[in-house]
Amino acid sequence: MRFQFLSALSSVAIVTVTASWTKNINYRSPSEHHPSLGISIHKVVKRNDPTSPWDPAKLHFTHGVASGDPYPESVILWTRVSPTSDNDHSNVTVSGYAKLFNHDTEEYVSVSKAPVCVEYKIACDEELAEVADSGTVYTSSDVDYTVKVEAKNLKPFTTYYYQFNVCKSDNKSPLGRTKTTPKADDDITKVSLAVYSCANFPFGFFNAYGNSVRKDSVDYVIHLGDYIYEYANGEYGWGQSIDRIPLPDKEIFSLYDYRKRIATYRTDLDLLASHQQFAWIPVWDDHEVADNTWRDGSAELNNTEDSFVRDGGVSVDQRKMHAVRAYFEWMPIRQVDMDDNLRIWRSFSIGKLVDLVMLDTRQYDRSITDLYWNTDYIHSISNDASRSLMGPRQESWFYNTLSASAERGATWRLIGSQIVFSHTNLSLGLGDENPLNYDAWDGYQVNRNRTLAMLYDNAIGNNIFLAGDSHASWVSDLVWLGEKPYDSATGEGSIGVEFAGSGVTSPSPAGANVTLDKANAFAQWIVAANPEIHWQDMYYRGYYELHIGHDELEAQFFGLPTVVSRNGWEIPIANFTVRSGENRLARPVAGGVVESGSLKGGKVEQGNVTVDTRNGTWFVSHADLAVL
Repeated sequence: MRFQFLSALSSVAIVTVTASWTKNINYRSPSEHHPSLGISIHKVVKRNDPTSPWDPAKLHFTHGVASGDPYPESVILWTRVSPTSDNDHSNVTVSGYAKLFNHDTEEYVSVSKAPVCVEYKIACDEELAEVADSGTVYTSSDVDYTVKVEAKNLKPFTTYYYQFNVCKSDNKSPLGRTKTTPKADDDITKVSLAVYSCANFPFGFFNAYGNSVRKDSVDYVIHLGDYIYEYANGEYGWGQSIDRIPLPDKEIFSLYDYRKRIATYRTDLDLLASHQQFAWIPVWDDHEVADNTWRDGSAELNNTEDSFVRDGGVSVDQRKMHAVRAYFEWMPIRQVDMDDNLRIWRSFSIGKLVDLVMLDTRQYDRSITDLYWNTDYIHSISNDASRSLMGPRQESWFYNTLSASAERGATWRLIGSQIVFSHTNLSLGLGDENPLNYDAWDGYQVNRNRTLAMLYDNAIGNNIFLAGDSHASWVSDLVWLGEKPYDSATGEGSIGVEFAGSGVTSPSPAGANVTLDKANAFAQWIVAANPEIHWQDMYYRGYYELHIGHDELEAQFFGLPTVVSRNGWEIPIANFTVRSGENRLARPVAGGVVESGSLKGGKVEQGNVTVDTRNGTWFVSHADLAVL
């Protein structure tokens, strides 16, 4: 059912209420200190009349529940409670009563403009009998009827269940599950994480999100970005053939556009299940705003008169603000720094075992990137000392966080950086004059060198870089080529490991319909051309899990046989081990055998075909297909 708000018809008196406006974090997010972003709660209260409450039967929990950014004693809880599944078209609504246009019946209906009153509670038991925290909050069209609260007074490293309901009614949300992190000085023995990136709605179903739910195999979910894509379906995808058209069906620019696009993605049942069962720790990549974003623009929108006219009078800054506001409204994420409206970089301590550092290498303060028409120019300046992926403030925070982690004795440092960190020659032997991906760390080589120097010079080890973005899988020793000696056979000289995962549905860089043989041929060339890359796969969509203990860390990569139908199929395509203190992939890498791609010095088995890259032989074998 779709509705459209018209102008309001009357004013209201301000009354005292027991529900809280300020506890709904979305009224203060992403920044209450920036008038163009923040929402004046005073004005919201004036135009919303709590004396004429909604009929609970006319309100719906339209997009499930979610939780995220877990701390030892608190976690963020999210839901949406609305009279319609459609999203608010603007932030300009006034007091009293409004007319709603019902597009299904093609008639106008007068409805109360009261705020929606929502109760929440969280407990250790599924019956919610032993309540740890509860509260009552308001939401309204100003924040697209979203609710985001911080549940407090919780115990560390504990599983909780939570639920929302419309005030004084039995209209309840689905029951959610979440988990707090341990305290920083808690000596936990293991933790498991699922790592995702790059989910493009028209390219397929988000089966990967649901597989970790079906296995119940992890404690938390890390999302490295490209949660949505801003494209029109016709530009990028085949949504019509599988009934997966992202709405609105055009390239998105306005606040409504971004709200509607995220809402459309959140209708995928496996994504809903993942949010409902796990606490998420997300960060954005570029497509949450636009393709190949940088500090002052993107590949599709730059601060020029031509761009401004072509894109309907939307400026770079306006588009980014719309995207950022919608993201914070819809994602279970904390506002990190209220004086820094675009900051999303932050860190989490998971006991003495892990420090997780989530960077923003896309939106915050990035120097100009490859915008497709300027590749030669970016190639010429890629080693310029002035270029930065993060900006000085974030970079300084990053290095201080790594130092503090080492000083406190955390076993592992996990760094979520969206884009591939390792040097990657992609010329495929074709004599390409620009063989690197200049939109990744290869386009900011001095920034990467500063990071490597910080790790090597301070002898900070057990570093695990995590990446998405590339729609392919890469596993590398973390090395400073040309500056520090490195033995590819043994891994000596490495300062850590990088795990980069494929997209949930986003197509392979070798093509959406690339054959297995062609994808593996690309992978074999890439592995041979790059001494630090030990495994690469371009064929499978999927994800990976990290199972972490004090002695070793295991990365398990999973490939999905198909994403054009909803299913629970997956193939374990490669497993890797990193032993604490060794700062390199354990040899033989992946135990010497993987199911797909190319493994340096090892065998590749896929379906009923095996490729032995040590001697080039092919023979029949068998691979198991897991059905969850």
